[in-house]
Amino acid sequence: MNRNEILIEADELLTKINNPNLRIFDATIVDDMYLQGHIPGAAYFDHAKFSDSNSPYMCTISPEELLTTQIGNAGISNDSEVIVYACGMLPYAVRAWWVLRYAGHNKVRILNGGITAWKNAGGLIEMEARHYEPSTFEPHFVPGMFASKEEILASMESEDVAIVNVLMPASYEAKHIPGSINLSCIDLMQGDMVQGMDYFQPDETLALRLESLSQRKRIITYCGGGIAAAVNAAAHLLTGHENVAVYDGSLYEWLAEKMPTVGDGKWEVWLQPQPEATVK
Repeated sequence: MNRNEILIEADELLTKINNPNLRIFDATIVDDMYLQGHIPGAAYFDHAKFSDSNSPYMCTISPEELLTTQIGNAGISNDSEVIVYACGMLPYAVRAWWVLRYAGHNKVRILNGGITAWKNAGGLIEMEARHYEPSTFEPHFVPGMFASKEEILASMESEDVAIVNVLMPASYEAKHIPGSINLSCIDLMQGDMVQGMDYFQPDETLALRLESLSQRKRIITYCGGGIAAAVNAAAHLLTGHENVAVYDGSLYEWLAEKMPTVGDGKWEVWLQPQPEATVK
């Protein structure tokens, strides 16, 4: 996949904003931030509604039938052009993109730079909550986009598979899956730690930082709960590596089910110090 298939820049979105087929979603995890200001017409992407309500772990993917229904209820059809973004929280936008791509929607892109880029491009902001009329969505699921703990266990000693922890080095050192490699998602994003890391690095930078991992046949990324891991997974797609998966349960599931680990420290899922700008 190339950059234009995954990302859209704010200047291009400005030219499309009045397209009736466009579906824009603010995937910020805190709905109050959505109500404080969002791109005109954008609806709120409620991650809880796209997650398995029966799972003991946060934000694990919803069962296929329920996910299909929710996508349609959100107003998304197979023909809709979908744009997802977040306010200072790129990983949540990428997670939303990953979920829709997993369900087989091939016309979804991430607004590179999020609402910051939109404002910088001269885009207007509104505060009124928006909703799209329900539609019908026909799924074409791509199971390989998510990995299970069973696949992780089977791949831990495989030279063909890279299992990648995307949290900060201190979290990785405190506790990680045996054999996994650390590459923080922070290293693949641009922005600042106060206003938010809203942009992907340029393709050349991503290719350089992912070069050694990209020699493996399959890449599986994980974090605390399957959100930040989507950033690294999407970055691999941006650089042309198609065989990539997110371990959905990530460390929440791995530790709760007493799988083998390295390290005996206290690990933290937070990547940034501000509670309103953290990702798991």
